[in-house]
This record gives sequence, C-alpha cells and structure tokens, in this order.
Amino acid sequence: MTNKHASRVVIGTSPINIQRMSTKYPKSPKEMTRGMMYFPRMLDKIRLHARGELHEDYHKNLGATKAADGACCNFLRLNYVDLRERVLQGGTDEEIIEWCFEKGRRLNEGDIVVWNGFSSKLGWNDFATPMLERQKRKHGITDRTDIVTIPDLIDFDEERKT
Repeated sequence: MTNKHASRVVIGTSPINIQRMSTKYPKSPKEMTRGMMYFPRMLDKIRLHARGELHEDYHKNLGATKAADGACCNFLRLNYVDLRERVLQGGTDEEIIEWCFEKGRRLNEGDIVVWNGFSSKLGWNDFATPMLERQKRKHGITDRTDIVTIPDLIDFDEERKT
C-alpha cells in the first residue's frame, strides 16, 4: 500500500505525523496470530523498522511501556527488547508467538478473550476516549459513527478504512 496524504495521530504518548509517500503501513491492529489481536502488527513494526521501511513517527512508541507494544509485551510477560531480538532472528508470527508462550507465559482461551477485549475496544468509553475524540476532531471525522475505537482510527488513518 502506498501513502497519499499527511496526517497527525497520537497513539500512546507521542504524536505521529505520517508522511504518506512511500512508507509502508504496519499490519492492522485487528489482525491476529493464534487468535491474539495486535500481535502481528507489533511484529510487523519491528520488521519494517529493521528494514528502514517504518516511518520515523512510529519509532518513539516502538516498545514504549505506555503504548500498545508495551501493553502487549506486559500481557505476555516479556521484555520488548528480547522480543525484538527474537523477531530479527527470523521466523513466522506463529513461531514467534510460540516462543513468547515459552519465554513469557502461555495464554489460555480466557486470556485471549481478555486481551482481545482490551485491544479491540481501546478508546471506546475508557481512558483513551478523550484522545480518540481529539484525533477525530483533528481529522475532521467527528461525524463518523463507525470509528469508535483506536483500532478503527488506525485503520482509517492507514487507509484500510474509508
């Protein structure tokens, strides 16, 4: 996917000014590996960054404790630096999530339901709602009733949702 316009989104603690020229977007936060949402996006950002293909505005939140990468690693009981090292050794998302289960903690069905509930609904009637509303105002999309979560906003901003 190629990028066509510039925008500003705040995810985590830092604003993202995305220059949409040739930067590739990471996978959607709604994609899953072994039923776990967001995990493929985190790995994709690591890989894109290592290849120099991840826009610099994403860099500050890579692995940041108060951003989605940090929340995901915390949920898995892993250190982001260790995960990054493992991802850069190669392997599929499925192989890497298995490594996560071995090095951190193995998630059961209930854990996956809890994580997916958190990650899929971030911004919907919670602590992140004011930030979501600010970003919708900045994008001029306050009338968009289909954008009710941070993942919805990311998919809109990264041109997966029109």
